[in-house]
Amino acid sequence: MNTEITTKYFKEYREKLGFTNQGNAKKFFGAKDVFPLVDFAYIDLLNERLKEIVLKINGIVDDNAKIFNLEEFNSEIIDHAYILMKDNDILPKLNNQGRRPEQVYFSWMRGHIISNFFLKALSVIFETDISSITLVGDDDLTRIETFKRTPKADLEITMSNNQNVRLEIQAGFTGINDIKQHKVLEAKRLLREEGKHTVDVHFDIYNGQVAFIKLDEIEDDSVNWITRQQMEGQTVFNIDQNYFVWKLTETPILFKDIEF
Repeated sequence: MNTEITTKYFKEYREKLGFTNQGNAKKFFGAKDVFPLVDFAYIDLLNERLKEIVLKINGIVDDNAKIFNLEEFNSEIIDHAYILMKDNDILPKLNNQGRRPEQVYFSWMRGHIISNFFLKALSVIFETDISSITLVGDDDLTRIETFKRTPKADLEITMSNNQNVRLEIQAGFTGINDIKQHKVLEAKRLLREEGKHTVDVHFDIYNGQVAFIKLDEIEDDSVNWITRQQMEGQTVFNIDQNYFVWKLTETPILFKDIEF
């Protein structure tokens, strides 16, 4: 009997178990291929909380940002998105970073809501008609293959001077305000290859403030680059308080008046 333990033995052992691929063996032992059943009663409660968030924000913002038909907004932005994801069986597959699909859904929906809620305010800030704001992000609510976020910015806006600017819309709900490194790299690539600038509009919902950052102008050696352990050690750009120039309870600031 050969008692020597080698990598050949490891492979033969896994093959006897039925695994010709190491990755499949790891998924099996870690149950990474077993997805929890979606708790739709839980999602119903989360949808109610999303609508409560909208109601609270709408109650304190300036008229230039206020939604005057909340029932229509909730139906088009929350209910419609939920139905699309449910009908296309997207929800059970939302399991990134080991989180339950309901939690991934809720996190995505909060950002989706903020991006749409403040379209009216963005048209004021950038002095353009709301019809000049277009969606350019890659989120697709009907296909899991394209649902996951890419570095591409969310919106493109045509300003009054006919300049096109990409807008990266972010929403923070904990008071921690960061920009992922790949967003900055994508902005610099876009400027280099297409000559378009990208502005990060960061809504700190927790503290009621909004920051504006020109992503393609962030220096590689900025002291604001940090390693965020809570995000699996990712490198992020921490948004300094000086970037926050609009209080959500006040009239939206004009982009041209912001001193960068």
